[in-house]
Amino acid sequence: MELYIAEKPSVGRTIASVVGANERRDGYWEGNGRLVSWCIGHLVALAMPEAYRSDYQRWRYSDLPILPDKWQYSVVAETKKQFELLRRLMHDSRVTSLVCATDAGREGELIFRLVYAMADCRKEVRRLWISSTEESAIRQALCRMKPMRDYDNLYRAALCRAQADWLIGINATRLYSLLYGRPLPTGRVMSPALAMLVQREAAIADFHPTPFFAVKLETDPLAAKSERMDDLTEARTLLECCNQAPYAVVQKIARRQRSENPPLLYDLTTLQQDANRLFGFTAQQTLDYAQSLYEKQLLTYPRTDSRYLTQDMQEKLPELAARVCRALPFASALELHLHPERVVDDSKVSDHPAIIPTAAMPAQEQRINALTTGERDLLHLVCTRLLCALEEPFVYEETAVMLVCGAHEFGTKGRRITRMGWKSIWYTFRGSLGGRMNEEEKMQENVISADLAEGAKLPILRVSIEEGKTTPPPHHTEGTLLHAMETAGAADMPENAERKGIGTPATRAAILEKLIETKLIERVGEKRKKVLVPTTKGKALAAVLPESLRSPLLTSAWEQRLQQIEQGAEKPEDFMRDIQAFVKELMVNPQRAEHAETLFPPLREKIGSCPKCGAAVTEHPQGYLCENRICGFALWKKGGILAHAETPLTAAEAKTLLTKGAVRKTGLHSTRTNARYDAVLHLDFGKDGRAILRPRFD
Repeated sequence: MELYIAEKPSVGRTIASVVGANERRDGYWEGNGRLVSWCIGHLVALAMPEAYRSDYQRWRYSDLPILPDKWQYSVVAETKKQFELLRRLMHDSRVTSLVCATDAGREGELIFRLVYAMADCRKEVRRLWISSTEESAIRQALCRMKPMRDYDNLYRAALCRAQADWLIGINATRLYSLLYGRPLPTGRVMSPALAMLVQREAAIADFHPTPFFAVKLETDPLAAKSERMDDLTEARTLLECCNQAPYAVVQKIARRQRSENPPLLYDLTTLQQDANRLFGFTAQQTLDYAQSLYEKQLLTYPRTDSRYLTQDMQEKLPELAARVCRALPFASALELHLHPERVVDDSKVSDHPAIIPTAAMPAQEQRINALTTGERDLLHLVCTRLLCALEEPFVYEETAVMLVCGAHEFGTKGRRITRMGWKSIWYTFRGSLGGRMNEEEKMQENVISADLAEGAKLPILRVSIEEGKTTPPPHHTEGTLLHAMETAGAADMPENAERKGIGTPATRAAILEKLIETKLIERVGEKRKKVLVPTTKGKALAAVLPESLRSPLLTSAWEQRLQQIEQGAEKPEDFMRDIQAFVKELMVNPQRAEHAETLFPPLREKIGSCPKCGAAVTEHPQGYLCENRICGFALWKKGGILAHAETPLTAAEAKTLLTKGAVRKTGLHSTRTNARYDAVLHLDFGKDGRAILRPRFD
């Protein structure tokens, strides 16, 4: 008997129906000599530090860096029941072999492998690799299953990614939280993403608009403008010159044919960008909708970084496009001119092809009608992109005209569309959304008569000065930030690099949500016009992190190395050795940033400054502690000489100690004489650097 393990119940149910396991059990399907069950996301995760040592539960600088010699794993508490079921099924005497049917990618591979290892299973495993949950796609994949060992490099890359994120996240978060006395989540990918946002906001804040001027010349039959000028006086001089001229002369006319090729098919990142721009979807919402559509057999696998299809898919594209066109309410009357060869390139398909509707989609009318509004919008967007990508280019004639008036040049451009091509589909889709087209999307702009000839004298109707101001860079949206993450470091990568940027298509949405969850960034604005901005906490954290943690270039290089591990071109141990070295270097002699109190105001009332490091000292239940936990300075209310005093060390007394180095304390107790006494307590430090109160008598 064979045991199939999918990643989610819905996919497990689909696989069960294909392989004939039609009898429902508690947590699995059975039948036809097969068992089909599923994970629920990650059932097994890397253990937290306290699993290695119980005292790691308390954050101390002396414990850093935490570098496990042997990695430990733990069963996720929320899904322990499903893990125990899978372990029982794996060890069922009837089960002779397993099929890994988790999502076909790094994370899916890791999910299965960790469960397999934690369950201590040794049985043979084959890999089911699918890009669509259509019944036909699953049947084809069942005939192409390979031994699990063929995917060992994929697993190694996934494990290295998880362990690297653990090492940097655990150690850097503890380090900077201790340095600044509050939780400061830090990560391999989230920190560079945060830095990008902070840099953009700094550029906006530092921007100073500057005015500019241009002279507009209105003639019969067209209008033209001068080049921009910074000086208003210069613009006024040109205005007066043109007002004295009776006409302008057409000096030059340049006409040429231009075309815009259809857009490529969607990968996950470009789909997230367009869904954010058109519908206001967050990156996570888009991923969730796409995953749901995949599980409903309406879209192909969404976590892809490819924008092309494989050669074996080309033959079916015309029929798929025709069926999709008939199924879309806004596209039934469109006339298609298909060029499927444009979207086919085996060399540019990595693990999965681009995101397209499945062949079953048009036939699933009942299922489509049951979709949520978000799912339906996203499905229509993917369908539209397929039709656009297969269409002919958008072709137009561009005309550039140069006028001369008063020895000065004035220019204008116009265009005349000769073939709408793919834009006819796009405009029809945009029209179905009920929104206005952007200026750049207008079909015709400033059409210039074909009768216009060089040397023609055009009567001047009006001359005016137009004033404008330079504008700051825009705030990042989720779409633009995803693009920035995708292309970070691209200029410094080899041309043939298969993956650039920070994070992966599958992880970037989760990174953004983590930044929001930890209140480092926030969404601001209306639903479809929300932008991402760093919080005060986020700006402060980005300001104190070293360049190595903020650098998208370094993180991009790490992503490239993970890709090389996946391809078998790099050894995992070399990558992990470098990650450990990086973490160790971070921990060496960390220093609080200048003006740390300005960036991170004390969470409690400040009673003084630390005599060791200068950070704020604040009151806590047991004593007066330095906000810089790495410093470790503390005045205990009942410690040492104060252990048996009549009263604990008060805030006023602690403040005096910090400012003057001494304070008079009454009611001290002598264990030798069993008597009370008064003394001046002087602040001193022992050999271990700890604060000591030493008495001196009047």
